[in-house]
Amino acid sequence: MNEAAARAKASPKAAGREIQNAPGGDEMPILRFLTCGSVDDGKSTLIGRLLYDCQLIHEDTLESLSNESRHFGTTGGDLDLALLVDGLQAEREQGITIDVAYRYFSTPRRKFIVADTPGHEQYTRNMATGASRCDLAIILVDARKGVVTQTRRHSCIAHLLGIEHVVVAINKMDLIGFDAGSFVEIEKDYREFAAELGIPNVTAIPLSALTGDNVSTRSENTPWYEGPTLLEKLEAVDVSGATATSPLRMPVQWVCRPDLDFRGYAGTLASGTVSPGDHIVALPSARTSTVTRIVTSDGDLELASAGDAVMLTLADEIDISRGDIICLKNDRAEVADQFAADIVWMSERPLLKGRPYILRCGQQSTICQISDIRHKINVENLDHIASRQLELNDIGLCNLSVSKPIVFDQYQDNRATGGFILIDRLTNETVGAGMIRYSLRRAHNVHWQAVDIHKQARSTQKHQRACCIWFTGLSGSGKSTIANVLEKRLYAQGRHTYLLDGDNVRHGLNRDLGFTDADRVENIRRVTEVARLMVDAGLITLVSFISPFRAERRFARERFEGEEFLELYVDTPIEICESRDAKGLYAKARAGEIKNFTGISSPYEAPESAELIIKGGSKSPEELADSIVEFLVEQKIIDEI
Repeated sequence: MNEAAARAKASPKAAGREIQNAPGGDEMPILRFLTCGSVDDGKSTLIGRLLYDCQLIHEDTLESLSNESRHFGTTGGDLDLALLVDGLQAEREQGITIDVAYRYFSTPRRKFIVADTPGHEQYTRNMATGASRCDLAIILVDARKGVVTQTRRHSCIAHLLGIEHVVVAINKMDLIGFDAGSFVEIEKDYREFAAELGIPNVTAIPLSALTGDNVSTRSENTPWYEGPTLLEKLEAVDVSGATATSPLRMPVQWVCRPDLDFRGYAGTLASGTVSPGDHIVALPSARTSTVTRIVTSDGDLELASAGDAVMLTLADEIDISRGDIICLKNDRAEVADQFAADIVWMSERPLLKGRPYILRCGQQSTICQISDIRHKINVENLDHIASRQLELNDIGLCNLSVSKPIVFDQYQDNRATGGFILIDRLTNETVGAGMIRYSLRRAHNVHWQAVDIHKQARSTQKHQRACCIWFTGLSGSGKSTIANVLEKRLYAQGRHTYLLDGDNVRHGLNRDLGFTDADRVENIRRVTEVARLMVDAGLITLVSFISPFRAERRFARERFEGEEFLELYVDTPIEICESRDAKGLYAKARAGEIKNFTGISSPYEAPESAELIIKGGSKSPEELADSIVEFLVEQKIIDEI
């Protein structure tokens, strides 16, 4: 047996602690925890030390680890326990953690699932991912540096994600000579911050992950410390949550209909219990029924609890779809299309008010917009800062509106049904994580008022098909000129029209907006809503806006019904656009005198599937307008002349 293997075998026993792997069966309690903190605070080393002390490293793995420590290690050739966790080649070469690494181990008292999360600021998204399912956070602090910005940021995220138990592992005490005064000062700083944040349970432990002090065994180097070792704390902490006693919440993942005689609704109970005979309600439809059976692969159950994957059959054939949530009839979740939520932003592209995103809450998916950014949090002092956008790693409180009502609980009451993610519609990248605080009162107070004269009646009266013709293209492409000529053609035919021009609208409705990305998004959102009202009035509505972003044009399209929205791309070379620039805006933009100018210092995203593309500069505006009229006749927007 080599020396490293001998050390691994002897270390726990020599310290008087017998630890073994996974005895006790499935009835043992499970603790899910994560390690986080600033980069190079020793997170991976700490997990490696826990595995090492718990004798969970096989001899061949230990031999391989010993060889890799000499090649990749950061401990001068000694056994580098961090390499047990840092599995990626890039991590081993840099000595940092990039991805979230999950490890499983156990002692005679408990099973553990641990997430080792990265410390670098640009990987904060991975930390939030790891924290979303955890009950406890170990936040490492380098004893030489104390509490730093990333310590505070990770604490904020852990708190927002509902983690009530925090262990402040003040690591690398060996490098400051196990100085008690330094430990006390760091503990004091963190507890003051945690109290202001509202973290209820904080335990500070002085340790050295490298040498094992106070990790699994009490250290002789800290006679002044009377608290538990890290492993003792992990074994003893009570995280029996309220999921079993909380109200029933079962998101429907699948509707099983193998034949005409059976219909079952499959899903995993997020919280609560259910039994045959329970009166339930399916949300958002609010249809009610009674549970008749709880079906599993091992036979029917008389009781299902949180975490159980089951299939329910009901006494009535009510309409339930994937994404609906089954609750007890007298203890329902909320249903709303507007709510306030804390958001952790994870993308290098900023969150912009008004820009549409995909929101996924459990099995539910819908389009959402940030209707207001109320504030973002300064993680240094927890001050609330006014902001019009959230940047990478920002944390903010926002109001959201969704295209269809979703079913949810407040995150503090139910993490499974109160959390969501935001997805970029173009890249399919997860860009944010959210925790719902409450539904907005306006969502309950504002309702659709029924009217007797509808859009179809107004269009029929005008002998036309109401629609929105959306002109997009660079500044100087000829959009407004062509739209103006087109409206004159339609007006001469007796059509009922209105032209919304970008410059004209900025004199009134949008006079408060500038030309930042956030302002451009809001500009298009407002104009879209106005255009939709005009189409509802039965008008052929012409909209002439640069509208440079595909996401906003896609949002505009989705606010209309059926084939009401026609995207018309005026594709004019930028050289021609510049030659038409009487105001000299392009020249000023190229000289840096105008910021965020589309086509120069701000991008223009050309349409990928416009209904009509016309080549600006190829013909006169009158000829191009005539070609659009022909197109409208083909689309049966207007009758042939």
